[in-house]
Amino acid sequence: MKNTNTDFEDRFWTNGKGFGLELMDHFFQFNALEVSKERLSKIMKYAVKNHSWIREDPAVIFQFHQSMRLLVRAGHLVMQKERKWTVDTRPEKIAPSVLGLLSEKEYRNPLLVFKKAFSEYSIREFDYFMSGIIYFSMGAFKNLPESNIVMPYIHTVKMLDAAHLILQRRREKNMADSHSGSGS
Repeated sequence: MKNTNTDFEDRFWTNGKGFGLELMDHFFQFNALEVSKERLSKIMKYAVKNHSWIREDPAVIFQFHQSMRLLVRAGHLVMQKERKWTVDTRPEKIAPSVLGLLSEKEYRNPLLVFKKAFSEYSIREFDYFMSGIIYFSMGAFKNLPESNIVMPYIHTVKMLDAAHLILQRRREKNMADSHSGSGS
């Protein structure tokens, strides 16, 4: 019998241009934006809280960890592959409630979030951050995480917002294109 080894990580890096967007879409099919941000915040809170641990099903936490790894890789892929991105150039002011943690410039061009995040941290460092906060949130420890976890956390929350915004604009563009194509 032939023994074949499959490296599932390879498929994240070898596919075409739209694959990062497909991975983002896949993430949000199983993880709502607000629930993901709340879960990440809760995990972070318990990671830095001494003598306390998160009371969620470990399987749910593990699935979230894996999903977040997927989202980070998708963001990296989109940042590398998307050369032309439609920047929102409408002159109207954006309400602060819509921005979340994003700056107005990042809201208009969400790829900037990924460019900044990956200029400061590698994928491996984001993996280390996620693994660290998961580890520290799942048990009661005397020690806190050893490295700065605040900045990777902020970048991760911004990546969630940016990825959701990218997909929302992509859907709006596809709908506009389909309406303009059917009206001819």
